[in-house]
Amino acid sequence: MVRISKKARRIIVLIAGNAGAPFFAITTFMLVGRKAPILGILLSIIAGTVGYLLFTGLATLAARFVGRRVQGRAEKPVYAFGQLPQAADPYAGGKGRTLAQLYQAGYRVPDGCVILCTAFDGDDLRPEAWSLVEQQLARLRRADRDVAFAVRSSALSEDAAQTSFAGEFETVLDVKTDADIREAIRTVRRSRQNVRVQAYAEAQGLAETGLQDIAVVVQRLVRPDFAGVLFTADPVTGSLAQMVGNYVEGLGEKLVSGQVNPHTFTLKRPEGSYDGPPALSPVARALHDNACALEDDLGAPQDIEWAVAGNRLCLLQARPITTLHGYDPATGARNDTLTGNFLWSAGNLSEACPETMTPFTASLTAYINQRSGASLRVKHYTVDGIIGGRPYANISVQVSAFVRNFKGDAHRAYREMAEVWGEIPEDMEIPLIPVTDQEWKTQLSPQLLKLLIVMAADRRKIPAFVAGNRLWCAAMRQKIQQVAEGAALAALWETELRPYYQDALALVIAATENTHTRIQFGRELRELVGADDTNALLSNLSGLSQRLESLGPVVGLSQVIRGEISREAYLDAYGHRGVNETECAWPRPMEDPTWLDRQIAEASQAPLDVEARFAKQRAAYDAAWGRFCAQHPQQVKKTQRRLRQIAQGAYRREVVRSETVRVGAVGRAFALRAGELTGLGEDIFFLSIEEVLEALRGNDAARRFIPIRKATYKKYHALPPFPTLICGRFDPLQWAADPDRRSDIYAADAPTPRAPGEGVIQGFPGALGVVEGTVRRLERLEDSDRLQPGEILVTTMTNIGWTPLFPRAAAIVTDLGAPLSHAAIVARELGIPAVVGCGDATMRLKTGDRVRVNGGQGIVEILNDADVLIQERR
Repeated sequence: MVRISKKARRIIVLIAGNAGAPFFAITTFMLVGRKAPILGILLSIIAGTVGYLLFTGLATLAARFVGRRVQGRAEKPVYAFGQLPQAADPYAGGKGRTLAQLYQAGYRVPDGCVILCTAFDGDDLRPEAWSLVEQQLARLRRADRDVAFAVRSSALSEDAAQTSFAGEFETVLDVKTDADIREAIRTVRRSRQNVRVQAYAEAQGLAETGLQDIAVVVQRLVRPDFAGVLFTADPVTGSLAQMVGNYVEGLGEKLVSGQVNPHTFTLKRPEGSYDGPPALSPVARALHDNACALEDDLGAPQDIEWAVAGNRLCLLQARPITTLHGYDPATGARNDTLTGNFLWSAGNLSEACPETMTPFTASLTAYINQRSGASLRVKHYTVDGIIGGRPYANISVQVSAFVRNFKGDAHRAYREMAEVWGEIPEDMEIPLIPVTDQEWKTQLSPQLLKLLIVMAADRRKIPAFVAGNRLWCAAMRQKIQQVAEGAALAALWETELRPYYQDALALVIAATENTHTRIQFGRELRELVGADDTNALLSNLSGLSQRLESLGPVVGLSQVIRGEISREAYLDAYGHRGVNETECAWPRPMEDPTWLDRQIAEASQAPLDVEARFAKQRAAYDAAWGRFCAQHPQQVKKTQRRLRQIAQGAYRREVVRSETVRVGAVGRAFALRAGELTGLGEDIFFLSIEEVLEALRGNDAARRFIPIRKATYKKYHALPPFPTLICGRFDPLQWAADPDRRSDIYAADAPTPRAPGEGVIQGFPGALGVVEGTVRRLERLEDSDRLQPGEILVTTMTNIGWTPLFPRAAAIVTDLGAPLSHAAIVARELGIPAVVGCGDATMRLKTGDRVRVNGGQGIVEILNDADVLIQERR
């Protein structure tokens, strides 16, 4: 196998990029520049950039391919680091697996071998295994007959993301003879029976799993001048702003055992400026560069053990920082605020999934993202996250990806996406993910270019997807029901369901391509005609294109009542939509034969002319358009074209989302069938998708976690909606128990004081109009019968399940949301004043309050603060 060092890989990528840029630039100029020199120069500059990104991307992939892990079967019980195949990973333990991976990737790791746990009979090596160890010792002594060895444990759960077992097993250092090495191996192996190991295993829930079984690592001993540890992120706060480390003179065991006080140092990110004792300064750059590379290759912040001998850095061990892990496999709890110091936003995501997700649904996002080419990543961090079972977007990832385009100004970069996720206070921190210049050139820039290419290709698939999806879903639901064996259902998921599901989610991302155009155009319009006319011009999207899918349920309900469409046609079109439509465990309206009757009965009690609302909104648009044409005749054609493009984009985005939700209903059908075949019934939703597939193949070991996961789900489901913005580590239970909590903002490092009780609530302008009225605060959609015509609906958030209520409301006020959220879009089309993204409206308003809602300015004025409650209508 070819080993290629990290430095060599960087040089190869740099050379490739510098070769690709002039090649593309010169070629472009030769083709264009002879006839049009100025155009040729401009195009050659663009082509040079494309060439640089393309060649660096290809070179990076090639270098990684050359440095890939050894493939093959695990046929022996003992392997050299350079020869350990991936198939042996389950038997090599955490330390052995990682050391072999790093050695094979070209890191400076002292050579050695891994003795798999299968090499032992109890505490003793089997004779054939010892013979292989002797061969490895002979190999390792060739360069230095007097070499000494370190013998260390490599437990199956050691150095894992959640369980390090650090210091729990024995380590034997400075052994030379074969006899001493064999006894050291036995000592290390026997240490798995130590009381402290058993206690740690029990505390981690591993006592009955056998995962505390251990392999053993034998490695050349480095006699260092310095040895230490380095955390690539702060293990307490998760901050990525700097790496923190300690070191001692001599062997690192003195540091681990606490025999001496260590020296402390930091490496500021992203470029690695060193702050610490001068003695370590010569290797500080190498330590920083290796640590950054390790993070990228291992996919998580690392706890690194290292040594320096003669100003040469060696890596002795790397493990994930166990305190920066957001998933507990036993309870199924996910809290991605524990993975690092980031800014999170519930924003529009809360509309798609307003309640706590089951483990099955929560696992799908990460599962699909790992296999998708359309998800944005910065280093190993993705945009999608989950906090206490609720979806959040990692704003730090998005801002870090584009902040260089705004001279490093995080808040300026965020303003470009504020209409999607909502405003944030100017003094609120946006933690950035440190990206070096090298990482930007070789990783992030090529990835962004790839995303643009992938999204462009995906957009071309949208018409066929929309046209054929309904038939595909119907056929797949029937196919799922016909599967009679678990293994066959798992195979159906892998071959047909997963790829289609993955493509559907990618199309949702691709369908948002005009969002930035919509935002920029809105700003330009406001400068020309002001906020009110801008709102009016952007509130007739259905009139300029086809009717938005979000309006379908309320319009269709009116059509059913008038006899214009059948009940069957309505359920076929909208029966997959609803208040919790992205949750696979949530029963769809089409599954409930009484659902439509209830909707009709409720709508009939307070009949409203939806078409009249559309006509009123079209009239407001026509008036605003007439004023625009009179004031800016030279911009009429361009503006008309852009309005139609935005309307078509909005329709496309909504219809793709609706069809993707339909695919999600097929995912529910798959899960229910899996529950039938495994005997788990609806308990299947308390397994992850990976565990469901294993259960279908006959391994239902995860079944034992279902009771505790149910209890965890119930506990989180009972909590109020979390803050819209969360920065830093967040404990949902602790937050919910705080009587002074805020529902809009949470900042871990600077607790935000409770908002003052002024008479004004500020949010986003959602839909134009000013109205005074009485508040009806609804905690959940099930209480919708309490909303009376003409009342002002105040709630945490709305989604398509709330749409039938909108015509009854005089205005809409929500805690969550942004100008492009569901509440704002539907309210604009129906001509209902709306203020969205208020943050704490449900905490400051109660049923019976009198308020004035100014949708154009995004303001809710409280007209009375007295404790006047209207008797709840039952």
